[in-house]
Amino acid sequence: MSDTALETQREQAVATKVTLIHTEASGSQLEEKLKGLFDSQRQAFLKDPCPSREERVARLKKLQKALLDNKEALINAIHEDFGGRARNETLLAEFMPVLEAIKYSIRNLRKWMRPSKRHVGFQLQPASAKVVYQPLGVVGIVVPWNYPIQLGAVPLVTALAAGNRAMIKMSEYTPGTSAVFAEIIQNTFPEDQVSVVTGEADVAVAFTALPFDHLLFTGSTQVGRQVMAAAAKNLTPVTLELGGKSPVIVESDFPVEESAQRICFGKSINSGQTCIAPDYLLIQRDTIEGFVQGYQKAFKAMYPSVGGNNEYSAVINDRQYQRLQAHLEDARAKGADIRPVSDEVVNDGSRRMVPHLILNPTDEMTVMQEEIFGPLLPVIAIDDLGEAIDYIRSKPRPLALYYFGSDKARQERVLAETHSGGVAVNDTVMHVAVDDMPFGGIGPSGMGHYHGHEGFMTFSKAKSVLTKGRANSAKMVYPPYNSFLKKLLVKFLT
Repeated sequence: MSDTALETQREQAVATKVTLIHTEASGSQLEEKLKGLFDSQRQAFLKDPCPSREERVARLKKLQKALLDNKEALINAIHEDFGGRARNETLLAEFMPVLEAIKYSIRNLRKWMRPSKRHVGFQLQPASAKVVYQPLGVVGIVVPWNYPIQLGAVPLVTALAAGNRAMIKMSEYTPGTSAVFAEIIQNTFPEDQVSVVTGEADVAVAFTALPFDHLLFTGSTQVGRQVMAAAAKNLTPVTLELGGKSPVIVESDFPVEESAQRICFGKSINSGQTCIAPDYLLIQRDTIEGFVQGYQKAFKAMYPSVGGNNEYSAVINDRQYQRLQAHLEDARAKGADIRPVSDEVVNDGSRRMVPHLILNPTDEMTVMQEEIFGPLLPVIAIDDLGEAIDYIRSKPRPLALYYFGSDKARQERVLAETHSGGVAVNDTVMHVAVDDMPFGGIGPSGMGHYHGHEGFMTFSKAKSVLTKGRANSAKMVYPPYNSFLKKLLVKFLT
């Protein structure tokens, strides 16, 4: 899509009768609009601070129905925003995770909401103790452009399951999808329950400055630092889902063609524009050529062509496409061995990009200095597993790590000696589809979780409650302190 068409789409989005913050508003006017929306949700929450399970389930089912009823509109919008987004990828990577999260939350909500009994020591008896799980209030959700439906709706599912209200800031790089999603939410929920805002960077800055009860941001590490700094001014707790360079280790005892196929799938979905996509490969020297051939074979089987192939997604915009081309040229100029997966020349006017394997990369190359977020895969030769582990540990902790190897002891060594947000053994990216596991980064790749039970806990306050009756055994420790207390203290403290 041309820049003119994108601008027209943005203007149409602003003009729709949905909850949009106009980018024309600036400074105090913009802040006032956002604050008014936030205040309406805060007041609504104060009137209904702990929705019942039935109310939460009803809200989740409303979201489920709304997404299914508007599935085609969302698929078409995201296709237009990308200038070519594979329909089946949108169904697989956008809709399926959201719908499964809704089903999983409904199925487990009764158990999650149930207070948990805790032990009370005999010195405090008679008494009982429990932990109750209370909604936080108003949750802010900042959505990136790469999976706008999934990364907007899955956090919303978790926030609603925990009984919260939510404000969602959509990405300005997917204006059509943002407008359609905003309209769906506006037609499904009252504005003081769930609302969507859109706009450029100034809207995002003002949004993250609001005094949310919790703020979830998905995006780059650089912007994540800014979001955390803004939230700190209000002492707002944050969940940061960032990215980084997720490594893959391939050992020689695992079939090389099979590893190439699984890695190729994880790297090629959404044309590599995935925060947990394999970012670089560590592989034993004598298996590199076999891997290259296996990867080329696997890609051609999945995508017989790149140009004009509606099953292969385009790079989101010209800026990102040029950034990836610059990485490729920089690596070539600095001595890397560049291996395209095919000799096809794409000349259909799209931003669909032939994937490239980059052999013999060095740390001086830009492709090794930032998250790639596209169909480029550096391949680094190693001599043994220890070298691979040392290399990974010398870098910032990644969002995901992938290990291919059949030896159980070596699998456990990788798990024990490396840190990452999540791990898949003998696979890539699919660990994020397990609803019963938390998803989140560590250090530069993020903090906190929002999938499954851990996500429910993120958006809940685990409140401790001690209950006592008329009898008060604690009187024995009231002043004035007598000899009995002194003997008791001696007994317990020596």
